[in-house]
Amino acid sequence: MNAMSEEKGMMTKKKTLGNGVVGILAESVNKWERRAPLTPSHCARLLHGGKDKTGISRIVIQPSTKRIHHDALYEDVGCEISDDLSECGLILGIKQPKLEMILPDRAYAFFSHTHKAQKENMPLLDKILADRVTLYDYELIVGDHGRRLLAFGKYAGRAGLVDFLHGLGQRYLSLGYSTPFLSLGSSYMYSSLAAAKAAVISIGEEIATQGLPSGICPLVFVFTGTGNVSLGAQEIFKLLPHTMVEPNRLPELFEKAKGVSQNGLSTKRIHQVYGCIVTSQDMVEHLDPTEAFDKVDYYTHPEHYKPVFHEKIAPYTSVLVNCMYWEKRFPRLLSTEQLRDLTDRGCPLVGICDITCDIGGSIEFVNRATLIDSPFFRFDPMNNSYHNDMEGNGVLSMAVDILPTEFAKEASQHFGDILSQFIGSFASTTDIEELPPHLKRACITHGGMLTSLFEYIPRMRSSDPEDTADNTETGFSNKNTYNTLVSLSGHLFDKFLINEALDIIEAAGGSFHLTKCHVGQSTDAESYSELEVGADDRAVLDQIIDSLTRLANPNEDYVNPSKETNKISLKIGKVQEENGAKEKPEMMTTKKKSTVLILGAGRVCRPAAELLASVGNISAQQWYEACLGSDPGEQTDVRVLVASLYLKDAKETVEGIPNAEAIQLDISDSESLLKYISQVDVVISLLPASCHTVVAKTCIEMKKHLVTASYVDDATSMLHEKAKKAGITILGEMGLDPGIDHMMAMKMINDAQVRKGKIKSFTSYCGGLPSPAAANNPLAYKFSWNPAGAIRAGRNPATYKHNGETVHIDGENLYDSATRFRIADLPAFALECLPNRDSLVYGKIYGIENEASTIFRGTLRYEGFSETMGTLAKLGFFDNEANQSPAVGKRITFSDLLSKILEMGGENGTGPVTGEKAISERISNLGHNREAAAKAAKTIVFLGFNEEREIPASCKNMFDATCLLMEEKLAFSGDEQDMVLLHHQIEVEFPESRRTEIRRATMLEFGSTKNGATTTAMAKTVGIPAAIGALLLMEDKIETRGVLRPIEPEVYLPALEILQAYGIKLMEKTE
Repeated sequence: MNAMSEEKGMMTKKKTLGNGVVGILAESVNKWERRAPLTPSHCARLLHGGKDKTGISRIVIQPSTKRIHHDALYEDVGCEISDDLSECGLILGIKQPKLEMILPDRAYAFFSHTHKAQKENMPLLDKILADRVTLYDYELIVGDHGRRLLAFGKYAGRAGLVDFLHGLGQRYLSLGYSTPFLSLGSSYMYSSLAAAKAAVISIGEEIATQGLPSGICPLVFVFTGTGNVSLGAQEIFKLLPHTMVEPNRLPELFEKAKGVSQNGLSTKRIHQVYGCIVTSQDMVEHLDPTEAFDKVDYYTHPEHYKPVFHEKIAPYTSVLVNCMYWEKRFPRLLSTEQLRDLTDRGCPLVGICDITCDIGGSIEFVNRATLIDSPFFRFDPMNNSYHNDMEGNGVLSMAVDILPTEFAKEASQHFGDILSQFIGSFASTTDIEELPPHLKRACITHGGMLTSLFEYIPRMRSSDPEDTADNTETGFSNKNTYNTLVSLSGHLFDKFLINEALDIIEAAGGSFHLTKCHVGQSTDAESYSELEVGADDRAVLDQIIDSLTRLANPNEDYVNPSKETNKISLKIGKVQEENGAKEKPEMMTTKKKSTVLILGAGRVCRPAAELLASVGNISAQQWYEACLGSDPGEQTDVRVLVASLYLKDAKETVEGIPNAEAIQLDISDSESLLKYISQVDVVISLLPASCHTVVAKTCIEMKKHLVTASYVDDATSMLHEKAKKAGITILGEMGLDPGIDHMMAMKMINDAQVRKGKIKSFTSYCGGLPSPAAANNPLAYKFSWNPAGAIRAGRNPATYKHNGETVHIDGENLYDSATRFRIADLPAFALECLPNRDSLVYGKIYGIENEASTIFRGTLRYEGFSETMGTLAKLGFFDNEANQSPAVGKRITFSDLLSKILEMGGENGTGPVTGEKAISERISNLGHNREAAAKAAKTIVFLGFNEEREIPASCKNMFDATCLLMEEKLAFSGDEQDMVLLHHQIEVEFPESRRTEIRRATMLEFGSTKNGATTTAMAKTVGIPAAIGALLLMEDKIETRGVLRPIEPEVYLPALEILQAYGIKLMEKTE
């Protein structure tokens, strides 16, 4: 039986581990834990990309009624919903699962909190080892910069400060002050981070206009720490009207406030708050007054320093926002006794926002963790008492330990954006040796054994610090002849330096016993351990001490300390020096700088330039964070260069756009083109399609990405291998049609195919139209550019497939093929559609040519357009033959030309045209039905063909004359708006269930007017996608190289998200 069980276990292992099937756990540790390691959009990208590319074949979601994203949203993108994860080779969570939920011979990834030998989590590690589980710990995935890739620090800071501002309003009210903070809710009460920020901004506006009571001012927020937690809290704070103050200027600030009060102006309202960022040099001083603060020395010998925060900073602090890591060997930030003395002296401290939730840590009286739904307690230092209300004396305190989950949606998006980049490696790997180094280092166990980097854990476990914590007061527990106590601090566990330290001790023949261990709880936090190191030979112990010290200071000369001391302190790991200069708050984050070159300064350019130039600004934070998973401090600042043959055009385009610059450039000047492309990161070409090849070849030469909104033609396609070899992407068809139409279609199609559906029918309709209010002419149509292209498009032949039959339409019959069209969700629009060129090409592009019996793409117009245009075409208004041109040297009017084309007034066509009725009758006499004739006559008169106005010499034929009048009479005027309408419909058949589903996707966008300038819907829906394409390439969200259309999930999924976040409305419906 044992052999059979072992064989069965091996078979299970083969079936599951590395099989590409991913499971997502239902979080069970805390009722507030609503985060997910992957959102539905991440799952969609992984599934749509295909197993060959992503390593993921299936995703199974354990049902949860509290997860931030509902189960149905995962199911919609092709995930399976099931409690049973037995078929999953990789199982993901956020927090550690219950022990009974762990399945043997699988891979798990979550925050395990085991790699530092944390005693409370050792039962979990034992279970994992016994069940031969491969364990990946998110905390250990470290990038090339040496920092953790997966962390929630900024979200803790953001949620923490919002929550505390909520409580601050209540606390001030109990003290007799009404403040704008009273109207703010807790973080979890808002639907999104953006909504919470909007609420804080609203409070800030009230402070700016109405002010704060002088009795609580100056209201000073002091922030400790400079890591992500502190930056997140500062980000929320800076949404308020504020001034940042250096620590040494706090007394001056209060002296000014005191002076105002003494002058009898105590009723004056203060219209801002103050912020101050303090670091260790503001918290301690050297015991020797002649010695200056030295960070390296302080971290190595904290016993040489005394606390001064309570003397220099706390007396001027209203709210202490604690975001720093602290170890017991350092002086406390604020002790209970110090707070009591401060209270006696009338300190303005009203609250402690301890985001670190370090119980009994740097703030001594924070002795408990609080809950999201009851986050505050009141501590009265005068009688050392704790209270759960807001009334009475004392300091308001908050110490919630699960803050990031309050912004579960954004935190999950941020986390999944990073995790999804390498989750495929975890899911498809059976041999961890095949993993990239940074992922291999995150693997703690594999096949029932600890991996080599974590072999120190049993050694740490065998020395329980609780058993010997007090031994150092009376003597050493080691039985060696010679012993010493060694203090190690630094990134001992996340950078595996503890391995090296223990190896040094054992290799020399010494022994060790762990007496103290405090592990860092954040990405920037260091750990601290004390080891009792012993040896029977004094020379061996000296060798160990010397080796450890060299490990701690690899770039420094070492002088052996006095052999009489039995305790030394070592700093393990690298400490960055500040060179005596303190960074200002605004210098704490650096933003990546990128430049985009836009070629062409037409109408489409401005919306593209506006989007790109806005990146890095606070106005872009909402969609940038949500869609690209980047924090504001990590956003890219984009400089935009707009190039045109005529500098004046480029200057007009960039007017009023920050970070945008106009340049003159002739692309036929290869030297200038090369110069500008070499200086940028991405190029967007909005030039005519015939110019793209020249630009593309230069981009390949300079290894720069290129985006266009034009069709990928044969000349561009031929550059695929060259672009791929150069390591660049040429992203074409990134506009409206083509562009948004591709992306909406592929999202629907892939969603269906992931769920094993077959596409039976695909129909797509798109049109640029005047808004209903602007459709105020007989054609119900207007042009925002020269009408020649649109008129010629109406003469193009078309091909499509309908119910399995291929249908061909000749160009001369295109208008006659128009059919009535209605959209159920937009019943007010009376539309018609015309077949749009070769629809069958899209069956191949979308991969549905062999399964869809109907493939149709149409152009939308208001009903009646095609009948009138068809009549005009048959009458010859669009002819460009030479015999239609006026006689050379002869003055001719539009009326004369009309008479000639309608054969009115005899041979020479010079007779008078009497009006609309006469024109209608003549058209009818030429064989057209009366209704069509009447509509055509109305259009002819509206255009001015019956006017006695001389035709310009530039009009060489009837086509030219018609284009001229249409450009004059069918142009948008004033603040009239255009409109873009795009509508897809697919019919999906699910063979397994024999069910049919109709899915529809619609985009409706109107032009807009701002500050007297109108931006057309057409310009927005062409320019914005092109800009998004450039942004995705800048942020390395698109990994495919070569010539590419936006039909890949890595392009269309984030692009559609940004479109919607930026304000382009996309609607989807399923029946």
